Amino acid sequence: MAGAVVRKARLAQGLTQKELADRMNVRQATISKLESGEPATRMAVLFDALAALGLEVNVTTRGGKSNFEEVF
Repeated sequence: MAGAVVRKARLAQGLTQKELADRMNVRQATISKLESGEPATRMAVLFDALAALGLEVNVTTRGGKSNFEEVF
């Protein structure tokens, strides 16, 4: 689900995977793996992508109404 949020935000900003990768100083393949939900993707990559896209994570207690899909 987090990879889908990154993809939606990237596309909304008109960025290619390569352009986002350049902002993060990683390979384009890393962005592809993140967006496709590759299980071996490190959390640091996700947080770096969110920062590069101007996004942040909000943590709520269980049962809260937060939903990743509602972001976009």
